[in-house]
Amino acid sequence: MVTKRFALRENSYVIEIASNDGYLLQYMRQAGIGCLGIEPTASTAAAARGKGIEVIEEFFGEDLGRRLAQQGRQADLMIANNVLAHVPGINDFVTGFVQALKPQGVVTFEFPHLLRMVAECQFDTIYHEHFSYLSLVAVQRVLERNGLTVFDVEELQTHGGSLRVFAQRLDTGKRAVDSSVGTLLRRERTAGVESTAYYEGFQSRADDIRDGLMTYLVEARRQGRRVGAYGAAAKGNTLLNYTGVRAGLLPWVVDRSPGKHGMYMPGSRVPIVDEEYLRRERPDDVLLLPWNLKEELMAQLEYVRDWGGRFVVAVPRIQVL
Repeated sequence: MVTKRFALRENSYVIEIASNDGYLLQYMRQAGIGCLGIEPTASTAAAARGKGIEVIEEFFGEDLGRRLAQQGRQADLMIANNVLAHVPGINDFVTGFVQALKPQGVVTFEFPHLLRMVAECQFDTIYHEHFSYLSLVAVQRVLERNGLTVFDVEELQTHGGSLRVFAQRLDTGKRAVDSSVGTLLRRERTAGVESTAYYEGFQSRADDIRDGLMTYLVEARRQGRRVGAYGAAAKGNTLLNYTGVRAGLLPWVVDRSPGKHGMYMPGSRVPIVDEEYLRRERPDDVLLLPWNLKEELMAQLEYVRDWGGRFVVAVPRIQVL
């Protein structure tokens, strides 16, 4: 989509911030488009280099952005997926994009949408890697303060509801602002994201989710129903630790990642097992901890229905699917 929309060619240059193992940039490289990854984590940077991608192993900010500009490496497109919410110094971070972006270049940011998080009480999105929880109202303000302006926005379903924001340089950008920007800003302001009232009640709704999950697990045990879980990821860790669930109520969680097998969920100490364990144990219910992937997971685990098994999610409420 982005290569077509912004006419990226072999003489174009793309920089991805928090490029991880190069999974996205490998396709830019295959398309013959020049690219660079910025990734401070050594192991994932090494994995990207193994795919032939150049990586600078540093945290991104104004200083690195200026150095790239001085080296003549300004980008036609800069990509920052699920990193804007992770940076402690958001102003320094955003200023780096202005430095490293060509006059008519484009930046895309993706991040979980605060509006959806609060409306649906997605409290398991709140965990240690996140420094900010972002609305378009807030992001527009931060970007404009530091030299960028939003010209388009898309609503995505990833992470339970995310935004993809398109921005350009405030001083040189010439792209017209799409109507989607004003439409979403009005929706957010009408909902009240700029007022404290919008956030009141979030705690009590999170408590209701906690109580609902605990009640469900206790009742299942009383009824002799065997429950296992799927997905040893951050959302599940937050949910289980806030709820206070331990292995006595939830004996195991399945995950497809071999690196997690034989390990434990942090805090709750629930053992992590492979998918073959699920096939062998045939639980009555499978609690899908990454509820945002429920459709994909139910399709992947359709065989659970063969023995009469059910799928359950806990957010935004206990629900048997």
